[in-house]
Amino acid sequence: MKIKNPKFKRILLKLSGEALMGDKDFGIDQKVMHFIANELKDLYRSGIQVSVVIGAGNIFRGLEGSAEGMERTTADYMGMLATVLNALALQNALESAGIPTRVQSAIEMRELAEPYIRRRAVRHLEKKRVVIFAAGTGNPYFTTDTAAALRAMEIGAEVILKATKVDGVYSKDPMKYPGAKKFPEITYIDVLKKGLQVMDSTAVSLCMDNNLPIIVFSLKGKGRIRKILEGKKVGTLVKGGGPGAGRGRKKAKR
Repeated sequence: MKIKNPKFKRILLKLSGEALMGDKDFGIDQKVMHFIANELKDLYRSGIQVSVVIGAGNIFRGLEGSAEGMERTTADYMGMLATVLNALALQNALESAGIPTRVQSAIEMRELAEPYIRRRAVRHLEKKRVVIFAAGTGNPYFTTDTAAALRAMEIGAEVILKATKVDGVYSKDPMKYPGAKKFPEITYIDVLKKGLQVMDSTAVSLCMDNNLPIIVFSLKGKGRIRKILEGKKVGTLVKGGGPGAGRGRKKAKR
């Protein structure tokens, strides 16, 4: 069913690698992939331009490899390659659902994906193709959160939708502290001051400097992305309070 009068016309969805595991301890759960594809189907039918950045925590995380003694640059490149595996799996699920896609990689691998070219990515979006950005920024020491913020700004996305295991931003980890307070809205600067685990500090700073809103929500539960685009309050909205506030982007509406 089409979404009437969506609040955003061009979005970037940030998926963690862990979200793709489902109930598994490692790898990719195809049920989760098909669930995501079905969630994006209404957006595709409604003409909303969708791009995706995927992490790789379900396969390999560069920071963890580094912590175990691996040289950091090598570990980060391995993590970037793992995001390509996730991107190809998501592409397969989306196209099985009848949604045309393109995978663009920050690390050139022509047999598997297009190289990342901003103008080409925008053109794909205009042609109603879902664009999946793989291999992070292509540089070590930068997370896929930073890649999401960077790609969102480059393609002119109006919002970053960050899908996580919990239904918003909390004062503490709600999985460990049941009494943790949930924030319906919070400013970028408060996220940084409080050290809240929304996205890494580089990503949050980029969004703050360019007034790019972030909506943090749980991927679990059918129709959550649709509700966000219908203007309903889902998760936590991160906005305002930075030097870029009110400059250069459409204001987030809830």
